[in-house]
Amino acid sequence: MRIYNHINKLAALLLLMVFSASAHYEDSEVNTMDPYDMVEAVANRTFDRFYHDIDIIKTNPDHLKVIVSDELMPYIDYKYASYKVMGTYLKKTTKEQRERFVTAFQGYLISTYAQAFTEYTDQKIKFAPPADFTHEKMVNVNVLLVDAGRPPIKLQFRVRRLKDDSWKAFDLVAEGVSLLASKSSEISNLIRQKGIDTVILDLEQRNQGHIIRDPKGKKV
Repeated sequence: MRIYNHINKLAALLLLMVFSASAHYEDSEVNTMDPYDMVEAVANRTFDRFYHDIDIIKTNPDHLKVIVSDELMPYIDYKYASYKVMGTYLKKTTKEQRERFVTAFQGYLISTYAQAFTEYTDQKIKFAPPADFTHEKMVNVNVLLVDAGRPPIKLQFRVRRLKDDSWKAFDLVAEGVSLLASKSSEISNLIRQKGIDTVILDLEQRNQGHIIRDPKGKKV
């Protein structure tokens, strides 16, 4: 099962770069009632934790999964994303299968984002000015990824309003390519070919893998 394809790694790395944009290495409250403020606050908390725990990470790279679970995942609507990824097969699953898939997909996201941390190299992010979201159910937080010597990359961090008027992220679009759409196509094909139970098992097995520090000889 080729779950870790190129678009997954790229999107995960870009997401973490977005969250790194305004890290001030200090504790900050997360205002989940404002999607724009939420992204920046999560940035502060996630990367503050990353630098605070750097010695632990050097001896145990899997600690990156703990950081992602604690600081990032509470603001990711992984259940909504999981259901979107299952697509038309959602209605054909049992409650138990849905619950197992959501848990497995959450683990997949944690592993993907944690591995992406090992490739972070201080790229710069420019946020577009926030827009009025008073009557919106979904908003795009638009940003540019700026890397010296390369054209900037356009990103959209998609966030949705929940029933209590708080917000959570559910997708990242990089240069017009949606991570959610790409995973939906991939997962749907796998469910059709192998069945939902096999796909869940594949995800669960993948999630047991370790984070590989310095995959290209770089230092965390």
